Amino acid sequence: MITIAELASWRETHDRVRRDAVTRLPTGHGEFRAVGYEDLQTGAEHIALVSPLGLRGRNGSVPIVRVHSECLTGDVFGSQRCDCGPQLEQSLDAVARRGGAVVYLRGHEGRGVGLLAKLQAYHLQDQGLDTVDAQTELGLPVDDREYGAAAAILYDLGVTRLELMTNNPDKVRALRTAGIEVTGIAPSWTVPTPDNEFYLRTKRDRMGHHILLDGVPHSLATPQEV
Repeated sequence: MITIAELASWRETHDRVRRDAVTRLPTGHGEFRAVGYEDLQTGAEHIALVSPLGLRGRNGSVPIVRVHSECLTGDVFGSQRCDCGPQLEQSLDAVARRGGAVVYLRGHEGRGVGLLAKLQAYHLQDQGLDTVDAQTELGLPVDDREYGAAAAILYDLGVTRLELMTNNPDKVRALRTAGIEVTGIAPSWTVPTPDNEFYLRTKRDRMGHHILLDGVPHSLATPQEV
């Protein structure tokens, strides 16, 4: 007999999103297949960019997948306060070469607190607070994201085994909890800048992200969760 909890979990990963659009998207990394989704829980519009090679990895290997949280300032404006823009470019390149997809989640701005709140937190960081304390000072959660939509999109695409391109252990845990088999982790390391080094250190030391600084990778997460 199926329990209520099992039914709720199934609906979260299968009925959470609706595929509304499919088209081609030529980019500097190649021509991706863009699959658009409506999040039936939040109303957000997400997109999956499927590799020109498709969803199967080279030589039969598992596909590589990046679950990328929306970051207008980094992804669009090239802000150097974070590493989001370079991570997105890095993941598009890897997915284009190896096969897989980039799942781009809208509604995750500022780790889920929104664009204006993120800008307010930036102002507090300019006064000396780190990214964790700045959001706490504003009465906001440090990280308000969840990844149910990402799991639902991957199920819709037929991807249940993958190598995940991430530094964030929360993304690994979320996909595994949803029944996705994460067979390996590909770190997404970028070159620190004077404007984001303190931010990256905070993510490493206080949020458990697997970050490469001073030539040495380090994280508070266990190796299996990186």
